[in-house]
Formats: sequence, structure tokens, C-alpha cells
Amino acid sequence: MNDYDLWFTTINASNKDKLNLIKQFGNTKEIWYMFISKNKAMAKFYYDKDRINQIKQEMIKEEIRVVFYYEEDYPKVLKNYDDMPFGLFYKGNIKKLNSISTNVGVVGSRNCTHYGFDITKILIEDLVKQDIGIISGMARGIDTYAHTQCLENNGYTCAVLGCGANVIYPRENRGLYCQIVDKGCIISQYEPNTKPMPYNFPIRNRIISGLSDLIIVVEAGIKSGSLITANSALDQGKEVAAVPGSVFSKASLGTNMLIKEGAHSITKSSDVFDILGLQVKNNGYSNYEEKIKFQKPEEKKLYNLITDVPMHVDDIKRLTNIDIKELYALLFEMQLKNEILCLGGNYYVKINNAFK
Repeated sequence: MNDYDLWFTTINASNKDKLNLIKQFGNTKEIWYMFISKNKAMAKFYYDKDRINQIKQEMIKEEIRVVFYYEEDYPKVLKNYDDMPFGLFYKGNIKKLNSISTNVGVVGSRNCTHYGFDITKILIEDLVKQDIGIISGMARGIDTYAHTQCLENNGYTCAVLGCGANVIYPRENRGLYCQIVDKGCIISQYEPNTKPMPYNFPIRNRIISGLSDLIIVVEAGIKSGSLITANSALDQGKEVAAVPGSVFSKASLGTNMLIKEGAHSITKSSDVFDILGLQVKNNGYSNYEEKIKFQKPEEKKLYNLITDVPMHVDDIKRLTNIDIKELYALLFEMQLKNEILCLGGNYYVKINNAFK
């Protein structure tokens, strides 16, 4: 690791200015010697060897690595933009970002609803089956669900943080953070121990959109930070999609607005593959019902009864006359087999009709 590269990564200058200096001078040592050391006006960028050593010691302690713009492991897709970080601090497997063929950014409201959670669960499961990587920001709500569902389905996920790579935010995501480090990647443009300040996140969002071939907003209020990510994607020439929601739900005001303004509407998983122009592997979407093997006649009765319209458990009991204990056991088994989905408030819906 070149100390001048580390110094240059951590100085207080915009990413765009840093990359312009690299283009002009070629390398960071030359920038220091030819530009900064001879310019008193640039004193704020002074090379502090003690500070650099302190950062290096913290990186060793926290097992953080750094990749620089000119190195092979730096995400190639980010080199298409002139405002990306010169250096990225990371934990986990950053190489996969260059080897995986398609990455999709999935973001949304911190205060998501059961609807948003259910859609994220189904969507991520289908994307991972197509070997699509999931990019998000490890925030509460949709981001957390996106990472979690990806890991549960043995997929690759990358979390882009608005704080230091060793700072777990929010704190309740400690377990998720460790899983991502183990099976995916945590990246940040900020040096270790940087706190999650509000002004860090819009910059972080540009990295999320930059890494993604498509940004999907699942739920978003009218002032949601997810809309900043969507706008960043549009600035970068990326496709943006949103999941429509109820006009009465505050959590869907932002997504409905995006669709109104021209974003793709995602009403089933295959919409994503159409947008990306991907040839979908045969996962049985078209012949889903033919592949179901019902163990009990009551299970088939339930499957034929439940549709894409959410149905309350009391109505299911009334129409089937199945004992309530047996009914809950059957419904639970059907959920495990991904035949149906339980929504908030004890409502049930058929999965293949609901989204696929």
C-alpha cells in the first residue's frame, strides 16, 4: 500500500477534483511534489505522516483493506464516471464485483411496510436464482431485507456505507454486517471510524447506483433518500424501476411518483429480467402449479382457494371448515414450500400469482 495513495484518498477534496489531479499528474506522489508541497494555499492537504500511520494501524486492527482507482480489483464499472472515489476501503470479497455479470441495486424506505418486506423477499429470491448480485446500503428497512434475503438464498451482496467500513450503522445490523463481510463485501469511501453523518449518504448513494445495472426502489416516501439514489442512477444513464403501491400509503408516494415520471413499473420478477435483457434460467415460473405435489387433499383445497387477493385466515377457515390448529399447520407448511405468503394481519396470498 502506497502511503501517498492513502493520503490522497483521505484528503478533504471532491472525488471529481481528485480524479482530475490524477489525470493531470499521473500519480499521488507527483501530485504532492509538483502541486501541493509548493502551494501554500493547499496547506490543508498537508501530508501528516503520523495520521497516515494511525489510519494504517486502524486498518490492521479492524482487518480493513483499501483498493485504489488504478488497481485491478477496483470495481471496473465505477471507472465510467468522473466523480467516483480514488480509493475504496473494504471488508470481504470485492473481487466478485468485477466477476459477477449483473448487479441490481435494491433500495427503499427505512420505515417499510409488510407489503414492502414481502415484495423484497420474493424479488430478491428470484434475482439470486439468476446469479444477480444485490447492491444496497445496509440501512434499516428495505436495504436490510434486501441484504438478508440475498444471503439467505446464498447470493452475493455488497453494502455501500455512508460511514467508515468498520462502523456498524444501524447498530442492530451487527449480525448482518458480519454475514456480509463473510459472504459478500462492505465498501466505503470514508476512512475507518468515520461517523455516519447525513451529508455522507448522498455521496454513498452515487456509488450504489454506479455499481448497479439497474436501481429498483421498492418503497419510498416523497422525501426518501432512495429517490436520491434513483436520481443518481438517472444522472449516470442507468435504468430505474419502482414497485407500485397503494395511493393511500405514504410509503408508496415516492415510488408511484417515480413511475409517473417514467420509471419502469415492477409488478413481477420477470419485469426485471426484461429490463436487463436477460435470458431467464428455467425456474419453473410458467409451469409452477404443475410442479407442486400436494401431500394432503386439504392442502390442494387451500391452494385452489387462496388467490392473488389477500384472504384473512378467518375467511379461509369458514370456507374450508378445517380445524383452526390443522389450518395453521397446513398454511405454515405451504409457506415453507413457497406456495403461499403470509401478509401482515393474518392475510394469505398465492405467491406465483402475487408477484411472479
